[in-house]
Amino acid sequence: MKKAGFYPKLALDGMRKNGRLYLPFIMTCVSMITVFYILCFLSKAESVASVRGGDIIQSMMYLGAWVMGIFSCIFLFYTNSFLIRRRKKEFGLYNILGMGKKNLALLLLCETVITALGSLIIGLAIGILLSKLFELGLVNIMHAEIPYSFKISLPSVTKTVWVYLLIFFLIYLNALRQIQFSTAIHLLRSENVGEKPPKGNILYAVLGLIFLAAGYFIAITTKNPLAALTLFFIAVLLVIGGTYLTMISGSVIFCKILQKNKKFYYKPNHFVSVSSMVYRMKRNGAGLASICILSTMVLVTVSSTTSLYFGMEKSIMQRHPGEVNITFSLSQDDMTPEADLLLDGVRSEMVDFTKSRGGEVTNLIDYRCAYVAGLLSDGVMETDYTAHSMDMTTDINSLYECFILPLEDYNRMMGTHEELTDGEALLYAVHGKYDLPTLTFKEGRTFDIRKINALNVSGESAVDIVPSIFLIVPDMSFALDGLDRLADYNGDQMVKFQWNYIFDCGLPPEEQQQFTDDLTDILLDQNLRDRTVQFKVADITSREAERYYDYALNGGLFFIGIMLSAVFLLATVLIIYYKQLSEGYEDQSRFGIMQKVGMTKREIKKSINSQVLTVFFLPLAMSAVHIAFAFPIINKLLGLLYLNSRAAFMIATVLSFALFAAFYVLVYRITSNSYYKIVSGAKEGKS
Repeated sequence: MKKAGFYPKLALDGMRKNGRLYLPFIMTCVSMITVFYILCFLSKAESVASVRGGDIIQSMMYLGAWVMGIFSCIFLFYTNSFLIRRRKKEFGLYNILGMGKKNLALLLLCETVITALGSLIIGLAIGILLSKLFELGLVNIMHAEIPYSFKISLPSVTKTVWVYLLIFFLIYLNALRQIQFSTAIHLLRSENVGEKPPKGNILYAVLGLIFLAAGYFIAITTKNPLAALTLFFIAVLLVIGGTYLTMISGSVIFCKILQKNKKFYYKPNHFVSVSSMVYRMKRNGAGLASICILSTMVLVTVSSTTSLYFGMEKSIMQRHPGEVNITFSLSQDDMTPEADLLLDGVRSEMVDFTKSRGGEVTNLIDYRCAYVAGLLSDGVMETDYTAHSMDMTTDINSLYECFILPLEDYNRMMGTHEELTDGEALLYAVHGKYDLPTLTFKEGRTFDIRKINALNVSGESAVDIVPSIFLIVPDMSFALDGLDRLADYNGDQMVKFQWNYIFDCGLPPEEQQQFTDDLTDILLDQNLRDRTVQFKVADITSREAERYYDYALNGGLFFIGIMLSAVFLLATVLIIYYKQLSEGYEDQSRFGIMQKVGMTKREIKKSINSQVLTVFFLPLAMSAVHIAFAFPIINKLLGLLYLNSRAAFMIATVLSFALFAAFYVLVYRITSNSYYKIVSGAKEGKS
């Protein structure tokens, strides 16, 4: 009967002898556990919750933790397959020497328990130690302050333990399945069994190209941000599927083309490398595709979150052009010149109140408008979405917002003296263009258009993802004829009327929120409304107050982007490392034979460089292509988060790719040296 410590000792000895494989795997497990705990900790931290906008950031951290958990499960399964493949020969030897499958199962269990406990203890210890540092970093990104106090989140520890114990248990079952259903001879010969080139290469390659073309087509032809939100995930799935099919099957075809090129193929350095790649290209292609997808994920995550965070101030100024932004809800009767005179009482109250607080109303944007949305095509706008011929969900690329302004408001705001007759209108387009001479409302009037190149508009209109048209007309009653009779499914009037009053108050930032709150109380006073028209305060915001929420949202995305990018980058490096090691061990005997028949170490190194350079930089090149085609649709998606600076996103993307490419080259140099040492026997004998 074996001693109780026999299997743990044997497991530790096996892991020690295979330290080159186990150490990176355990380090990866530790890193993922650390990140998962920190995200769970931040999603529950009271200090983050107490910060304005903290509820938004904690929701994002909670979601990020589960993304991390799911990715950990998939990736650790993938990388563990490298370990099992390398250990099969050892397990086969144990089997021949008398160990049954139950004994091997116990040995595997001990290795899994040691790996799991070691990773959890170290990962949680590092996570707990770093949690306060990341908490302070997150709050600093959010431009807030918190008192220093160190806490350990027991619920986060518990959740981390349960999630990763489940992952390790599933990994153990998968490894056990591979051992239980393999004979001793199969285990012994596992390293020497190559993979035949997959059948139907041309069919799979063509299918992969079709998937890629479809994904690219969606990415570059989607113009509307709302449509981009729906189609983005479809494009991602198509590109992922296309990448795997193309790299698995297309790489085989590529190698066969090289073999047919006699001038290239029949050279010592090319002959060995190309024939070796063909021999195992199915698995090699899958690894390259994984590297490509992970590289693309890193680049997309870093570039998008970075551009969002550093483009935030510009976005805030666009969305909130004034320090105080007020939208009033009016009725159709309030759109006349007479009603505008009555609103002067409200204007005076706001100016007097601002002066009483030591401020002054400046940079004023003041206009009334009627708002309606519809589908615009060939100069005709259809606004009745109860009509059977109109579907705003399927015809989203034709969706426009239309703001109809009285001419007197435009002249007052812009300091002009424009004159128009009924049937004429000034037109200003936002996030779109309109070049036709007329504009017709299907349910209303037709206008002869004179384009203008500038207009002070409210912030939401300036950054809205839906294209907008501002129409300045001399007579609102004439302009709204027909439109004012439209009703929605609830019977409410379809056209909405509002008054935008936006200004700078000149007060210090820390006083602006209180100023806005007090101004709201005055505007809600019934006596004030009784003296003027019957208006309602639909929305009133302070730019400084909104800045907190913007920093919470974009700062949180930036923080999660950094953490997930670091994990994706680690995963990329680990796949490259294991790929080079596993292929090095497979090629060791082949290059040993070539040395015996006269191939020098210099020729071996040239052959290795030929092989590695042929396939190693393929994922980097393909990820660059993915990013280039994905750029338009991601730029549209960033518009949903109010980033309308294409230049900022482009700069972030180019810089991210340059840094990643430099890092990729460094990894190439390190891993190619490891591969060379293995196959040339520089430090190891034959295994």
